[in-house]
Amino acid sequence: MATSIFLSHPLPLFSHLSRKHQKIPIPKQTSPLAHILQPNNPITKIPFLPFPTSLYPFSSNPQKAFWSISVGRTEFEEKDEILVGEDSAEFELSKQKISSWVYFGGILGVVLYVLNVVWIDNSTGYGKLFIDAVSSISDSHEIVMLSLTLIFAIVHSGLASLRDKGEELIGERAFRVLFAGISLPLAVSTIVYFINHRYDGVQLWQVNGIAGVHELVWVSNFISFFFLYPSTFNLLEVAAVDKPKMHLWETGIMRITRHPQLVGQVIWCLAHTLWIGNSVAVAASVGLIGHHLFGAWNGDRRLAIRYGEAFEVVKERTSIIPFAAILDGRQKLPGDYYKEFIRLPYLSITALTLGAYFLHPVMQATSYRLHW
Repeated sequence: MATSIFLSHPLPLFSHLSRKHQKIPIPKQTSPLAHILQPNNPITKIPFLPFPTSLYPFSSNPQKAFWSISVGRTEFEEKDEILVGEDSAEFELSKQKISSWVYFGGILGVVLYVLNVVWIDNSTGYGKLFIDAVSSISDSHEIVMLSLTLIFAIVHSGLASLRDKGEELIGERAFRVLFAGISLPLAVSTIVYFINHRYDGVQLWQVNGIAGVHELVWVSNFISFFFLYPSTFNLLEVAAVDKPKMHLWETGIMRITRHPQLVGQVIWCLAHTLWIGNSVAVAASVGLIGHHLFGAWNGDRRLAIRYGEAFEVVKERTSIIPFAAILDGRQKLPGDYYKEFIRLPYLSITALTLGAYFLHPVMQATSYRLHW
């Protein structure tokens, strides 16, 4: 839950091209067409060819080219489709700057300190006042839980919808700071309230003692964290150290589902609701899943506005329902697809997920001390 809450472009015109799906080896994170996909590129004034001929801007018999492949990079074959989006979760150590990560650590420390003073600490912050104000709406923990989720959803999705205009007015970095500065405290409040009141509702079922249920819930939660939206891997952009961008991802988890955060949230909610089995868990799950369903629609809408026909190409060969595009043949997996997951960000997610599981008692004790 914490992970889920915290968080056009025409190709050159070639009328004589074959309709066969082809792909050339790609030496960088993005495809050779990535520079065309920039929204401010003058080339975008050229009309985009209708699908599917717009997919194939190269000759039907391209010469075989070879580039060095970094660890975790898939080696594309000619029979595969040309990527118009970006390669997600790619991390090359050689491209990292120590100064950027030092800066990131400093920003993270400052953010956590300010968050504690302004919001979390009951003696100085406004977090408890906010929780008390929302709790005054009703004595029902279910209604308060839904209200907190709804407030967060409106603010989070509302600011996301205003991103283009906001970045024009104050710039990408300033808008990211504004977005995080408002969303993060609300996310913390919602999470803490859920932890503190998750057992206060009406018990609807009790399956904790059934053999295999704990293992099912554990595995489901573990899997859910691998459906993180790929942009969360770009930590330097999240902290505005690098200029934040709106990415059009196409590889890795995106081949399975175009909205991995929605899928991950649904898995997380179903697992926790099954385990807890009461009305507060149901209320939290209803609110979170509803928010992410809207986020999936809103995300597609925003990407369509930003990337136009390029997004329609990606949308055509991906699906919201996991594996649907693969099963019906619209998504062709490369032979070495597994390499798109053997990358440092996914290894980091594995470590953090295991750490979060073992630190559950610490997180619960910290939440209880806030008396929210």
